[in-house]
Amino acid sequence: MGKAVLITGASSGMGREAAIQLAQAGHAVYAGARRLDRIQTLAEEGIIPVEMDVTKPEDNERAVTRIVDGEGRIDVLINNAGFGLYGPVEDIPLKDARYQFEVNLFGLAHLTGLVLPHMRAQGSGRIINTSSMGGRIFTPFGAWYHATKHALEGWSDCLRIETAPFNIYVVLIQPGLIRTEFGQVLGGGLQKYYAGSAYKAQLDRLFAMMSDPKAASRGTDAEVLARVFVEAATVAKPRRRYVKGAMARPMLFIRRWFGDGVYEFVLRRTFG
Repeated sequence: MGKAVLITGASSGMGREAAIQLAQAGHAVYAGARRLDRIQTLAEEGIIPVEMDVTKPEDNERAVTRIVDGEGRIDVLINNAGFGLYGPVEDIPLKDARYQFEVNLFGLAHLTGLVLPHMRAQGSGRIINTSSMGGRIFTPFGAWYHATKHALEGWSDCLRIETAPFNIYVVLIQPGLIRTEFGQVLGGGLQKYYAGSAYKAQLDRLFAMMSDPKAASRGTDAEVLARVFVEAATVAKPRRRYVKGAMARPMLFIRRWFGDGVYEFVLRRTFG
């Protein structure tokens, strides 16, 4: 039987591809994004576009009400909306850091809180949270981004235990390097904090790496990750975590089994 699905961050990349694949599999998919013009074409796939900003409670409430009124239930929430705030800790204003948490954690938490009563009442449900390999490792200039993903990992683990008696599964997706707009957004963010920074030498090295044409080709196609979302949303008993994408397993392996010293040595060799 088809599931009623709400997926945020569906304007591009993994979110968009997951919405399409779920709709093609016969599920009722509501795809959310801040800009409605970027998801209107999803209607051609039988997907219902929903304009929503997860940092705005009224948007979240409107989206949940719409899907429950339209479908009579909500079976799957895929919390995919998010972005990466990158720059030196010393240079990033706390207001920017707070917004990173509003998008990547608190908005997600508010939306989750809205769907849980419906899932408990129907006796089943699934919360799928997009984390990252960055939820278990770290990279230079990504302190606030990694902080949100590390927090999301712990938050999701606690929620999984709390909701298990109600037949609600909580799943974490931990992507590696993916061919999406993430790199372009990341680069633009770094440029914002570049002028006057004491870390220009290290940032220049990172910019050079990001502009390397080979860098984009190293990422995994978004369609591959979308298949992971579909599995997590539809199999009878999903895993707690799905690790997929370029460099994810190697980086997680190095830190876990060789410790922070070896892991930081690898980072220094990579980033200078």
